[in-house]
Amino acid sequence: MAPAKPYDELTITIRQGRPDFLDLPWGVALESWTAETAGVVQIPRGLSRHVVRMVDYEGQVYAVKETSPALADSEFRMLRRLEDEHMPSVTPVGVVQGRRSSEGDDLDAVLITRYLEFSLPYQYLFRSTFTEDVRDRLLDAAVVLLARLHLVGFFWGDVSLANVLFRRDAGALTAYLVDAETGDWQESLSSERRQHDLTIARENIGGGLLDAQAAGYLPADVDPVEIVNDLGDRYDRLWWELTREDEVDTSERWRIRQRVERLNALGFDVEEMSVSRSADGSRLRFRPVVLEEGHAHLRLRRLTGLEAQENQARQLLNALDAYGLLMERQAGRALPEATKAHRWLTDNYEPVIEAITDEYRDRFDDAELIHEFIEHRFARSIAENRQVENDDALETFKEVLAERPGERFVSQD
Repeated sequence: MAPAKPYDELTITIRQGRPDFLDLPWGVALESWTAETAGVVQIPRGLSRHVVRMVDYEGQVYAVKETSPALADSEFRMLRRLEDEHMPSVTPVGVVQGRRSSEGDDLDAVLITRYLEFSLPYQYLFRSTFTEDVRDRLLDAAVVLLARLHLVGFFWGDVSLANVLFRRDAGALTAYLVDAETGDWQESLSSERRQHDLTIARENIGGGLLDAQAAGYLPADVDPVEIVNDLGDRYDRLWWELTREDEVDTSERWRIRQRVERLNALGFDVEEMSVSRSADGSRLRFRPVVLEEGHAHLRLRRLTGLEAQENQARQLLNALDAYGLLMERQAGRALPEATKAHRWLTDNYEPVIEAITDEYRDRFDDAELIHEFIEHRFARSIAENRQVENDDALETFKEVLAERPGERFVSQD
C-alpha cells in the first residue's frame, strides 16, 4: 500500500487572531527544524521532557513543543483556563494534530505557545548576581505563584525551577508557569493536596539548586536545603494570611478594613468578604472569600489601559497620583481621575517611552523601563540635591541603558 501523503489528516486548532501556521513543515520532526526551513531562533530552553523549538513567525516568537496528542490537547485547555483565571502563565496559541511524515510515519502532536518576552530563567538570575536579595525575590515570586494557583483549585504536580520563568517587576520578580502538562483542576484543593504540591516543589527546586551549584551558577556556600525550607515557610505564612478567619469584637470593625489593606499590600484584590456575627452580637468572624492578585494593575488598566505587573503598576500609580495632585493645586480644584490619568500619559509616560530609541528597547518592557527611569531620575535628584527634570534625566538614562544587556530574549540554557 502506498504511504499516506503528508498532511492527509492534519488538524490545526488556532485561537482567534493568531496566524494559521499552515506553511510550517509539519511533516518533519521538530528536531530537524532549522532557521531556513521553519524560522527557528536560538533561544535555548532548560531541560525538557520534549523536543521544543522557538520559531519566529510573522515577527512574533512562539514555543513549539512536541508531545502526545492527548497531552497537547490537555495542556492547551489547562493553559487557556489559567489565562481565564488571570494566572501568570505562558499564553496558549494552538495545537497541531494528525502530523505525518512524507514516508507515512505518524509524528507527535504539537502545542504552540507564545514566547514570554523579557522573561528570565533562574540560571540567568543566578549567573548575573546571586545575592540574598535575589534569593528572597525569587522565593517570594515562586510562593505567590503557587499560592495563586492553589487558590483557584489548580494542582501543578511538577513545580520546578525549569518550569518557571521570571519577569522583572519594579524591583521584585513575578513568576510565570511555563509547563502545565501535569496539572489538574479541582473545585478546591484540600490541605493534603496543597502540601503534596509543596513537597514536590521543595524536592524539585532543591534538585535544581544543587544542579545550579554543580554548574557554578550558585555559590558553594549557599545551602539548598535552607532555601527549600524557607520556601515552605514563606508559602505557609502567605496561605495563612490569604485564607484565615479572624474574630474580633464588634467595636473593632475597623480591623476588617485593616485586613483588606494588608492583603492589598501583598498584591491581592479582595472581591468579597464573608462576615458573621455571634448570637449575642458581641463578636464578628470574617474571612476573604474571593481573592485575585492585581489590586494595583487592575486600577492602572482601568485608568490608562496600560498593562503592567503588580509592583510596576503600584509605582506608575504613585507617579500618576503625584502628578494629579500637582494638576489639582495648579487648577485650584479637584479634577476627575480620567482627566488626571490622560494628562499623565500624554505629559509623562508617552514622552519617555518615545524618547527611548529602538536600540535600547530590548532592555526592559515598557512598564519596567519607566520604573528604571523613575529610579534613575530620583537617584540623580538626590545626588545633585535638586529636582532633575525628565529631559535632563533621559540623557544620562540612555547611557545607563547602553551598559545593560538586552533581556527581551534571554538564553534559557
